[in-house]
Amino acid sequence: MKGNLLLKASPLSGDHSDKTVLRNALLIMFGFQMMLNMSRPVITLFASGLGAGTLQIGALTSSYALLPLLLAIHAGKLADRVGDRIPILLGSVGCAAGMAMPFLFPSLWALYVSQLAVGVSHVFIAICLQNVLGHAAKTKDQRDAYFSMLSMSVALAGFIGPVAQGYLAEHVSYSAVFLIAMICCVLPLGVARYIPVLKRGGSKAAEAGGETPEEEASGPSALGLLRLPLLRNALMTSALVLYSRDIFVAYFPLYGSRLGISESSIGWIIALQGLAMVFVRFFLPALTKLLGRERVLLGSILTAGLAFVLIPYASSVYLLLLTSVLMGIGLGCGQPLSMSTTYNASPKNKTGEVLGLRLATNRLSQLVAPLFFGVVGTWVGLVSVFYVSGVFLIGGALLMKSKPEQKTASVS
Repeated sequence: MKGNLLLKASPLSGDHSDKTVLRNALLIMFGFQMMLNMSRPVITLFASGLGAGTLQIGALTSSYALLPLLLAIHAGKLADRVGDRIPILLGSVGCAAGMAMPFLFPSLWALYVSQLAVGVSHVFIAICLQNVLGHAAKTKDQRDAYFSMLSMSVALAGFIGPVAQGYLAEHVSYSAVFLIAMICCVLPLGVARYIPVLKRGGSKAAEAGGETPEEEASGPSALGLLRLPLLRNALMTSALVLYSRDIFVAYFPLYGSRLGISESSIGWIIALQGLAMVFVRFFLPALTKLLGRERVLLGSILTAGLAFVLIPYASSVYLLLLTSVLMGIGLGCGQPLSMSTTYNASPKNKTGEVLGLRLATNRLSQLVAPLFFGVVGTWVGLVSVFYVSGVFLIGGALLMKSKPEQKTASVS
């Protein structure tokens, strides 16, 4: 790579070919997403079993996003200065420690500590892996493909993790879920040692990846990039998608349990949503070329919103499965498109900082939404959570549609 990238060789760096970097990043992301998708549903059921109400479960779910909201942009700046490998290694250790807490101390306070530790640790992993793949790609099309594969890795773990969690929780124990999730954090440590050390430095020249001079001139401030309409839409889409996924994973197990659905069946319903995400992300590059980013983003949010509204009308496990799949198809497009759009809009010496801005936006939605829906569920009833969330998604999609669509070269 040339221009503003410096690759520091070391005995641990290994083969830094694009395919090797992609493979290592996908393996690391899969391990951590397995941990998240195994632990998040069972935390809700575990907390309910310990006597937590709907509002307290909302607060517990929000605690995952508290520290990342405050630290995400600073974590991105740190990655720009020291490279990506060390933050990923530290994040690995932090996530493993977070999973160890409820395994060793089965109590509500341990669940809160666990969510705080996992939340802040995952910030470093998410930002740095996106940075690694963004710099490994030679063109914007290749970057779209890399981010789509990264999202497919996330979605695949979103399929396997809830199924494994459901059977472990039903036939072994909740503690066993946390133990296996902790192992999923430890195993990627070996791969993380081979992540290349990339430090971003200033440069006024555009990279070989096809970025235009206007990208570099878009301003030194990450917040200044919010002037770009397509970037604002991408950040809104990402926030809507993540909070919706969190709301579903947090409150659907409670809803399913009240309907008399077994824990393994609940796991399958959540898992098939992840499988639908894998499916739609496989075709996402072709879909965006055919329809354009804006139409795909708009359609994905509308589809997910419709699925949320339909959940209370699904009267059987099979109808809930179909609704979950429809939701997965809708939610599956937003994340990879928002990642690539955010990266493409970033000044090349501040990619980590701008990705941190995206993550901070996500965590703000993940902090506020569970608390809000916890209050809604307590006052109006659990089923109202799905109605209100669906209305928010549809309203957000219409809000994005109402804004003038501007084709900006720096974020195309």
